[in-house]
Amino acid sequence: MRKIYSIVLALVVGVVLWYLFLKPQDYQVNFKAKAIPGTIFETVKAWNNGFDSVHPLVYINPKHFKQKIFMNDSVHLYEWKISPVHDSLSKVQVNIKDQDHSMSNRLSVPFSDTDFEKGSRKLLLDFNSFLNEHIKGFTVSIEGEEETFSSYCACVQLKTAPEDKAKGMMANYNFLNTILLEKKITLNGPPFVEVLDWDLENNSLTYNFCNPIIRSERLPDHPDIEYKRIFSKNAIKAVYHGNYITSDRAWYAILDYAEQNNIPVEDKPLEIFNNNPNMGGNELEWTTEIFMPIKEPNE
Repeated sequence: MRKIYSIVLALVVGVVLWYLFLKPQDYQVNFKAKAIPGTIFETVKAWNNGFDSVHPLVYINPKHFKQKIFMNDSVHLYEWKISPVHDSLSKVQVNIKDQDHSMSNRLSVPFSDTDFEKGSRKLLLDFNSFLNEHIKGFTVSIEGEEETFSSYCACVQLKTAPEDKAKGMMANYNFLNTILLEKKITLNGPPFVEVLDWDLENNSLTYNFCNPIIRSERLPDHPDIEYKRIFSKNAIKAVYHGNYITSDRAWYAILDYAEQNNIPVEDKPLEIFNNNPNMGGNELEWTTEIFMPIKEPNE
């Protein structure tokens, strides 16, 4: 009997020590969100930028990342883990730790509904409302496999944060058009973006912003403009309706579709913009065709 008591005591002590010193979080919040992991990740990034003091997310992958939130005299560490349920629903688990008051929280949480717990729940309810409002602003549909277009084009290479892609496009739209029209170069389709490098860990995007053109002997010589031919590729196509700022939500949808269907793709999407934002109108009527190239067998 004494041996049983010793084992039970050891187990109790072990559990207490784990809870106080080894448990990775002070509090955990679980909820379901009507979005895929990539959309949730990008929305957390946007939500994070709304705080008075901003610290960049620590990226592991779109389903697992960390956030630091400054709350009055405390620093709260949020570890996000997202599991897809289907193509429009995810389970979200957020492990929360108070960097400076962890021990007092762990001693209090089992016995009362603390201000730390209430504040954490309220903050994540606010986030869920922010997310629900965001997903009303766009739609994505996967069209399946399709060939991309082939064209000669004039391009400006840019490097921005992914969320600043549209700003880079708008800053160069008039510049590129003006130079081409001055030389009476004939445009041959809507403008597009060719992604060269999508670096999620460093929140960086390198891309060409291009106009398809008819090749001419009058092409203007400018140090910021590159002329090249885009060749046709087999790709997975999606159609995105919404503001061009958040068209990368479709990138994640294509990647999820490719993973589910065991299709190897290059994460270098091609976006074709069929509406001019300067003309205004309902953003849900703006159409972007997005292609994620399928890897060739020898790649």
